[in-house]
Amino acid sequence: MTVPICPAIVPRETVSALEQFIELLTRWNRKINLFSRKEGADLWDRHVLDSAQLLPLAPEDARTWLDVGSGGGFPGIVCAIIARYQRRPITFTLVESDRRKSAFLREAAIRFELPVTVLNARIEEVALIPQDVISARALATLDRLLNYTVPFSHSGTTFLFPKGRQHEMELTEARKSWHMKVIQVPSRTDAEGSILRISEVNRRS
Repeated sequence: MTVPICPAIVPRETVSALEQFIELLTRWNRKINLFSRKEGADLWDRHVLDSAQLLPLAPEDARTWLDVGSGGGFPGIVCAIIARYQRRPITFTLVESDRRKSAFLREAAIRFELPVTVLNARIEEVALIPQDVISARALATLDRLLNYTVPFSHSGTTFLFPKGRQHEMELTEARKSWHMKVIQVPSRTDAEGSILRISEVNRRS
C-alpha cells in the first residue's frame, strides 16, 4: 500500500509503520466495525494524518498520555507509533469500552512494540495517576470531555481535543463551567476544524 506523505505531519521514516498499521486495521475491519466503507477510501487523511497532528502539540517533556475512546487507534496508536520512531519516552494508556476494539488495540500495540496499555472499560470506571497529556477524538462535546478527563489531570496537563465546525460553540458552552487556557490550532486535515490545546483547567465555583 502506498500513501501520500506529508512530512510536516508525519516524518518520512514512520510512514512504513503507519502503512502496516492501516493494513492491520483494514484486516480487522472485515470482522469488526472500526471504520465505515466511506471512510475506507480516505483513511490516511481522515484518520492517520488527523491523529498525527496532535503529537507535535504535546509538551516535549510529556511522559504519560491518556487517550479516551480510542476506537480504531485514533489518535492513540498513531501517536504512539510516531513517538516510538522519534524516540520520545511517552507511555500511552488507551481507554476503550468496546471489547472487540480493545482486542484490536492490544494486537496493534504488540505488533508495533509500543509502550501502550489498553483498558477495556468506560472512562468513569478507570483509576489512573494524573496524566501529562489527555486526548479524545470524536467522543463527546468539550464540556463532557472535561467532565470525563479532568479527574486524570494535574496542574500541568495538556488536553488535546480535535474539533470540527462547532468548536466555537462548544468552547462557549464549556466556558460556562470551566476556567481554562485555550489555544486553537487550525487543523491540517479539516478546513473547518480546529485542535483545542487546553491547559490550566479549573471548574468554576
